Amino acid sequence: MNEQPAPADAAARQILEPAAADAVRAYAARTRANADHFAAVLEDLATNGLPSAEDCTPWEELREAHLTRLVAQRPAVA
Repeated sequence: MNEQPAPADAAARQILEPAAADAVRAYAARTRANADHFAAVLEDLATNGLPSAEDCTPWEELREAHLTRLVAQRPAVA
């Protein structure tokens, strides 16, 4: 992906409000950090291979933990 902004004349672009621009920059930073973390995991797998099954968490446990987090985030319905 290109790091340079897309070329366009200034009249064709709508300037964001400062708060919106800050939110977009924060989202970009989080996305970049997540991509860096994912790349590091893949590099570790390439270097060291897959972990043994005994060292891994079963997907069912991961799913249940994630569903529990989602339920906790959701407001209660009366």
